[in-house]
Amino acid sequence: MSKMKIKGIIPPVVTPFHESGEVDYQRFAQNVQKWNKDKVSGFLALGSNSETIYLNEEEKLTIIKETVQAAKKDLLIMAGTGMESARETIALTNKAAKLGAHMALILTPFYYKGAMTSEALIRYFSDVANHSDIPILIYNVPKYTHINVSADMLEVLSHHPNIIGMKDSTGDIPQLAAFKKFLPADFNLIVGTASALFPALTLGVEAAILALANCNPRECVRIQEAYEDGDLIAAKEIYQSLIPLNTAVTGTYGIPGLKYACDLMGYQGGFVRSPMMQINEQDKKKVKHIINQTMENLVRVDSEYTRK
Repeated sequence: MSKMKIKGIIPPVVTPFHESGEVDYQRFAQNVQKWNKDKVSGFLALGSNSETIYLNEEEKLTIIKETVQAAKKDLLIMAGTGMESARETIALTNKAAKLGAHMALILTPFYYKGAMTSEALIRYFSDVANHSDIPILIYNVPKYTHINVSADMLEVLSHHPNIIGMKDSTGDIPQLAAFKKFLPADFNLIVGTASALFPALTLGVEAAILALANCNPRECVRIQEAYEDGDLIAAKEIYQSLIPLNTAVTGTYGIPGLKYACDLMGYQGGFVRSPMMQINEQDKKKVKHIINQTMENLVRVDSEYTRK
């Protein structure tokens, strides 16, 4: 029995907060309704860019519920339900399933890093997959966990019938190529950063979960569309135009910068939750400048290919 196929661009949706720190569910739903029109393939609720680590269980479940209710019915709903123990991960995953999530993205446990051997992680993911009511994907994000999923570990887990893929947020193209070479054809290897999107497409990766898709979903979609249409030059130029903005919202200015970029692009970024700090006025000007440059470059790319 083949595994569920995942294809296209998926935003790991931001969580707008009120200035008081409460979740702004109204703005959250407005974002989902707007993204519905942007040709995205689905939504990741409770990813790293959702400030999930700052949310309690009630808030997490409400966000999943709001996503399911606001999303177009043909779009994929993925929920980030990884906790530090297998027991809690299974419990949250199955609550997400009851609310309508189609699959769960499970972060590698990391707090007791020294104990997280390949053997321990294989056992953990297998245990979660065995008891989950929906398919699961591995979430490899060493930037936050300081744990990188090894090829040996992934090869074992890729054959589990209820582990259907992995989001790889390393941006490491040689590693992605190595993974792609040995993984089963029905295993969904998903790129997790826009900085690696074009190279990943050339390796046969067909899905991407991108922070940048919060503020520039249509442009991210256009890279994949152009590539699949055989217009590799256009795909590469759009991709290259977006790299400075992606660097700004995933590295330099982080989630506060991403949320401000969302505000500038007509989405609802809202406030961040403490102890995260709001983006300052000086950095706002820099983000605004990068966005203006990016959009100018994209207009130039469009005009060049319209003339051809």
